[in-house]
Amino acid sequence: MHRTIFTTPVVNTVLRAFSVGFLRLTGWKLDGALPAGQDKCVLIAAPHTSNWDLPYTLMVAFALRLNIYWMGKAQIFRFPFGPVMRWLGGIAVQREKSSNLVAASADAIKAADGPLQLVVPPEGTRSKTRYWKTGFYWIAVTAEVPIVMAYMDYARKLSGLGPVFVPTGDIEADMAQIKAFYAPFKGKNASQFDHA
Repeated sequence: MHRTIFTTPVVNTVLRAFSVGFLRLTGWKLDGALPAGQDKCVLIAAPHTSNWDLPYTLMVAFALRLNIYWMGKAQIFRFPFGPVMRWLGGIAVQREKSSNLVAASADAIKAADGPLQLVVPPEGTRSKTRYWKTGFYWIAVTAEVPIVMAYMDYARKLSGLGPVFVPTGDIEADMAQIKAFYAPFKGKNASQFDHA
C-alpha cells in the first residue's frame, strides 16, 4: 500500500500529539484499543453521516496508533486533491465499477507488509440510507481477517474501537448482530443513520 500520513516519520509524531491534544481539549473521550494480534483487519466506520467524520477519524486513528486506509468516492481524488487524499490514507472507489472492489481490497490487505486497518463505512454514503452495504463483510471474509467495530458517537463525544467480530458466513445473522451493536450510537447528523 502507498505511504500515508500515518507512516511518514516526524509528521506522524507531530500529528499524533496534535490529535490527542485537540480531542482532549474539545471534550472527546477515546475507548478501546486494537486487540493484540489484529494488526490487519477491517474497521467498520459507523455512523457515517457527515464530512466531519474524516478529520475526526484521522485524529482518533492517530490517538489510537492505528495505520488506517479508507475508501472514498473517486470524485474527491480529482486534481488537485488526489495526492493529498491518498496521503491521508484514501483509496479511490469508482462506485459504478465496484464489482471487483472486494477482491482488490482483500488482496491489498493480504499483500500489505505490516499493520493495515481498512476503514469501510457500511452505509457507503453520508446521505440517509435504509440498507447497509455488505462490502466490509465480504472484504474481511475474503482476506481472512476479523472485523473491528469502530464507532463515533457525537452525542456523547465518544469514539473508539469496539469488539472484534469474526464473520461466520451467515450474513443475515451476522449483520443483525453488528447492527445491534451500533444502535445506541449517534452520528453528527443522527437522523441520517438508519441501523434497522
